[in-house]
Amino acid sequence: MSNALPPAYTIVPPGRPLAGRVAPPGSKSITNRVLLLAALAEGTSHLTGALKSKDTVLMARALGQMGVTVEEPDATSFRVTGTGRLAAPPAPLFLGNAGTATRFLTAAVATIEGTVIVDGDEDMRLRPIKPLVDALNALGIAADAPSGCPPVTIRGNGRFGKGRVEVDASLSSQYVSALLMAAPFGDGPVEIALAGKDIGARGYVDLTLAAMRAFGASVAETGDGAWLVQPTGYRATDFHIEPDASAATYLWGIEALTGGHIDLGIAADAFTQPDAASRALIAQFPDMPAVIDGSQMQDAVPTMAVVAAFNDRPVRFVGIANLRVKETDRIRAVANELNRIRPGLAREEGDDLVVVADPGLSGQTLPARIRTYHDHRIAMSFALAGLRIGGITILDPACTGKTYPDYWDMLAGLGVDLVPAE
Repeated sequence: MSNALPPAYTIVPPGRPLAGRVAPPGSKSITNRVLLLAALAEGTSHLTGALKSKDTVLMARALGQMGVTVEEPDATSFRVTGTGRLAAPPAPLFLGNAGTATRFLTAAVATIEGTVIVDGDEDMRLRPIKPLVDALNALGIAADAPSGCPPVTIRGNGRFGKGRVEVDASLSSQYVSALLMAAPFGDGPVEIALAGKDIGARGYVDLTLAAMRAFGASVAETGDGAWLVQPTGYRATDFHIEPDASAATYLWGIEALTGGHIDLGIAADAFTQPDAASRALIAQFPDMPAVIDGSQMQDAVPTMAVVAAFNDRPVRFVGIANLRVKETDRIRAVANELNRIRPGLAREEGDDLVVVADPGLSGQTLPARIRTYHDHRIAMSFALAGLRIGGITILDPACTGKTYPDYWDMLAGLGVDLVPAE
């Protein structure tokens, strides 16, 4: 397929089980973590199995603006050479709608002596960052975000402070990860603690801790929701990045909806990313549970919701309030687009998403032009509906380039006909 995608794709239901081997791309979450850690280390690090997508390219480009050498030996590798410190960039850092890069760099640039502006596109400028800014200010770092969202101006003095800081992570665990990764550049030990018990997807903090330790950081949990980081800096290392579990959810969805089998080359229980927990739930289709807590596998919720539309009973997704502050309001987007397929198929109840479910949808032709809201996960998850329903058209298919540039090639490779549409 061409690299230039059409304005829309209409998906032709294959009418048969889909089978084959598909290697998911590298984990976006891990790639952006280790790109930053390698940049903060002194020496050269080789990162293999990496994701090359819009989000990781934006991260790599921003690191290059700060004096880091980022080379790409092949399609799945980065070679990163740093001096152990970031340098002040000559211009504001533009990070599109890459939430990981924006949050992580907002903390990391506080180690620079000088003023840095971290900014994004119009969608990123709607995504909250105030809890992270408040935590930086509490550490004595001058950071300002007048709207509570990017752009953020950080006036660093080359140090990251010391002592204890609390952060409200109820909206995103990325605030915690951002502080943790910058903390090895403190004037002394830095203790990072949750303000309250709520945290979005705690499993991603565990990914952060594992990556930090691989690059030589000394970090210990001091209590339930508190971590003590020593001022060690980082050392260059070679790191292999596992496949992306969020991308794997679409492949598990394909298996469930077509009765096929996709060999991912990795077992579900071998993933360290929290979205892998969705595999056991998707595998129960068409008898998925009546209530699914999506709090610790948030990026898997759109996939599970589309699969649930064909379930034998309704499914209520709970613990997903944070989905309202992702690339778009994913609760509303999923409900809207399911109802575009068939009115009454989904509804919002507070911050819960109820998928009413209708196994009779299978085999029908229900022409629907699915809005994707510039959100890669809406596009990829709703493509799955087209495996069972005729007439499903996905608008702006190119938005999948944010994390899975080869998504449509993958579907075509499995034998799904994709008809370009206007």
